[in-house]
Amino acid sequence: MIKRNLFPDAINLLSHFPAVGIIGPRQVGKTTLVKQISARLKKPCVYLDLENPRDIAKLNDPILFFENNIDKCIIIDEVQRDKTLFPILRSMIDQHRVAARFIILGSASPELIRDSSESLAGRIAYLELPTFNLNELGKDIEINKHWLWGGFPDAFLAPTKEINFTWYHNFVQTYVERDLPLLGLKAQPNLLRNLWTMIASINGNVFNKAMLTKSLEISVPTLNKYLSFFEEAFLIRLLKPYAKNVKKRLVKSPKIFIRDSGILHYLLNINTMNELQGNSLVGNSWEGYAIEQIVQLLKPGYTPFFYRTQEGAECDLVIVKGGDIFASIEIKYTSAPKLTKSLINSIADLNCNNNFIITPNSDNYMVRKDIRVCSLSNFLFEYLPAF
Repeated sequence: MIKRNLFPDAINLLSHFPAVGIIGPRQVGKTTLVKQISARLKKPCVYLDLENPRDIAKLNDPILFFENNIDKCIIIDEVQRDKTLFPILRSMIDQHRVAARFIILGSASPELIRDSSESLAGRIAYLELPTFNLNELGKDIEINKHWLWGGFPDAFLAPTKEINFTWYHNFVQTYVERDLPLLGLKAQPNLLRNLWTMIASINGNVFNKAMLTKSLEISVPTLNKYLSFFEEAFLIRLLKPYAKNVKKRLVKSPKIFIRDSGILHYLLNINTMNELQGNSLVGNSWEGYAIEQIVQLLKPGYTPFFYRTQEGAECDLVIVKGGDIFASIEIKYTSAPKLTKSLINSIADLNCNNNFIITPNSDNYMVRKDIRVCSLSNFLFEYLPAF
């Protein structure tokens, strides 16, 4: 059993809040995590899965069920399937406000399940469970496998790459045919699949809406709606450009990434490291993978951006805390990175003291007095915890 980083945070929040929501994409391990959590709670738990007809039947009269189990922690899985529960949960909490009354699990963000954030405001704390992070797997894990295979538990732990590929095939098909429509996205599955694949082909690039709308023959508002659903379902990340207090002509569009590298490689039909290393998108894939590993571990209050000017200065990741730049990070797919003019100019523009060049497996050293070169593993295990 792989211990998830979220476990201690969940235990801590359940000692203070009447309800805790654990959100993340489907098949990311939310149910497994909550079973570990329930074993640590100081009260009995009742588990309900809103995709199980027997459990749905138990909630024919939800008020009666909740009142009969008032001394227990009630866990509700796939809560987005019944938004009518949220006002009832609010009423139950207000009648008997104690810690750890409810744990709700959902496959979308609170913004997409808007009823929960409105009805339970002030009563619930949310935690996002991402795919396996490299630092959860330990220093001895082969990073290339994690990068190539992706971080969904069943996919990463698959016995063969063929089974891993089949798992992603079923995952993508289920999302476009069932899960996204259940979240409220009304679109043809083939269109959603084509959009997802096109995003994969521009992974790590500054987002060009005109290109996508022309290729898919849809309007900009429609594209914005689709992208919002993909983002709120934790499938893509839109990384915004950093612009505060920099007197430069800046790129204003976000970069777009497929959040899980396994999904990216499935959509690009990449099955082996040789195929990945021979693909023109290998650098973009590595950049997106490294950014996802870092961003997953950022503490509250730290916000990720990228930096790029029209004059050519560029930095892949800028971490901001309280309005101040805390760290700038350049991500290179090489074991012997060189300082580039664009990076030097961006560091001068940003005036940051903590500057890193992150690679797959380079040595750890200072390439300049204010720029450290290190591997992704070294950064995650040694430098990021100090943030």
